[in-house]
Amino acid sequence: MAASVGVCRLHMRGSEKLIRCCLGVLPQSKRRLATTTSHLKTRAVKQTATSAKEIKSFQAIQEERREQAERSVLINCPAKINENKFLDDLSKHGPINKHFFYNSYGTYAVVEFSSRESILSLKERTNIPAVQHEAAVPFKSRLLSVKQTGSGSNSVPNFKEHSPPTINDIIKLLSEQDSIDEQLLCLTEALQLTEENISLRFLVCSLLRDIAAAYFPECIIRPFGSTVNSFGKLGCDLDMFLDLDGIYAPSQKSGSGVSLEYQVKRGASERVVTQNILSVVGECVDKFGPGCVGVQKILQARCPLVRFAHQPSGFQCDLTANNRVAMKSSELLFLYGTLDPRVRHLVFSVRCWARVHAVTSSIPGPWITNFSLTVMVLFFLQQRSPPILPTLDQLKELSGASDKCVIESNDCTIVSDLSKITVQNNTDTLVTLLQEFFEFYGNFPFNKASINIRKGKDQIKPETSALHIQNPFESALNVSKNVNATQLERFVALCRESAWLLQQREVLNRSSSQSDESVSPWGFAALLLPSVTAGAGVKSRRKRKLEPASSRIKNLLDSLKIKGADAAAKKGSNNHRR
Repeated sequence: MAASVGVCRLHMRGSEKLIRCCLGVLPQSKRRLATTTSHLKTRAVKQTATSAKEIKSFQAIQEERREQAERSVLINCPAKINENKFLDDLSKHGPINKHFFYNSYGTYAVVEFSSRESILSLKERTNIPAVQHEAAVPFKSRLLSVKQTGSGSNSVPNFKEHSPPTINDIIKLLSEQDSIDEQLLCLTEALQLTEENISLRFLVCSLLRDIAAAYFPECIIRPFGSTVNSFGKLGCDLDMFLDLDGIYAPSQKSGSGVSLEYQVKRGASERVVTQNILSVVGECVDKFGPGCVGVQKILQARCPLVRFAHQPSGFQCDLTANNRVAMKSSELLFLYGTLDPRVRHLVFSVRCWARVHAVTSSIPGPWITNFSLTVMVLFFLQQRSPPILPTLDQLKELSGASDKCVIESNDCTIVSDLSKITVQNNTDTLVTLLQEFFEFYGNFPFNKASINIRKGKDQIKPETSALHIQNPFESALNVSKNVNATQLERFVALCRESAWLLQQREVLNRSSSQSDESVSPWGFAALLLPSVTAGAGVKSRRKRKLEPASSRIKNLLDSLKIKGADAAAKKGSNNHRR
């Protein structure tokens, strides 16, 4: 098919023709970044009030979002649409809980109904589109398209932003804050996944589940990683796994005394069966999944996966199968992020700093990954006095019988009831934690020590790799085995440079003589400038007086002039001798 997104069309009243691809809509990051200090303080008070109440468990939150996604549809709309008429027409099929518009290769609306019956009613009224010179695959998904046939007063809907702000926008925003603590709060607010973005991610999983259910009706496609662990950043990939545990669950015994079993196809190993399942599901996504493009079946990887782009959402997707350990790791990070708000603020800040200075990368290679960097932050917070976070072993000790979890001989047991965890009274400010994080890893004995959040203390490194971070649940694995010595040395140098900068008055304090319009980068914003990377390359940088970049360039030019003059003089001397 030539069309990149094949969708069903929903007939509605209106005057605009269907616009399938609407590129060039300006990003709304500036509107979203206009976060005031008062708004941040109000949000902090609300978060404190929420944390005082009973917090839902990780599993309860995931099931609630999944159930909401099952009652939702994704609709491609014209660039201009009468929003009230649009909602009125849809509400004829049942009450609408919520909706929002966003832009990704066109204008889209996510609409959540109160019941699944509304979805059935809506699909009964939806037609397969008539296409010319092509043939439509008659797969009736919940990805629909509006075809307006009447006239009406239309306008551009209010879009929810799903793209991350640029680094220049971030630096400008942070420089306008009054303290470094406020900068880190503001950074989290600007980068974190919005409620709408998370809802869209669960909806994409639900749409893909509709495809896989043709073969495995009891299956569930669950998001894991950044989408659910509370550390997700706008623009991050959507990691999913095909959960088949519901299929293997034993049926209730009947009283007839006859025990029945399904006849099944057998494979040489569990890995081969996983590869075969993903191969078939990946083929269906490629051939039948509207909006799914660039499908790659990477089945020989250590963890076989199907990779593709979901154009209607704009997400890059990775689909694996039965990846339960990764899901448990997501739950662990969620738990740590929920225990103390400083955890998320510090992780977002360190990750942003690392990405700006190319410590991390979106492509595979010898770089430190976001997961490894997050574990390093958690380990550092376990070292505080008193500790801000408990160890993994302590979380296991607090678990109940229902929390028992063993996956492939790995004990993945952690407490699910957060009310059982007693958080120590540590009052360190964010700026203190940020500075001491850089000092901690700027002087960490990486050559002989391993990072282990299960024990909460460094241990003797069991292998010769440059960086050793023990996998929280698979203790035999090193999650940072890919990192080479060069990248680790670079990380250490940047940590030392950043720690040194945060001790300088010019960086630590905002200049009172500058207005919000002309304020220079200071505090954490100053750590995001390219000069930090340049300064980290100077071995004696911490012992030198802070110099502006212009002075460094001037000194370099002066040294080049001197060397050039010496060379010319030497050449003239040789000519004179001749």
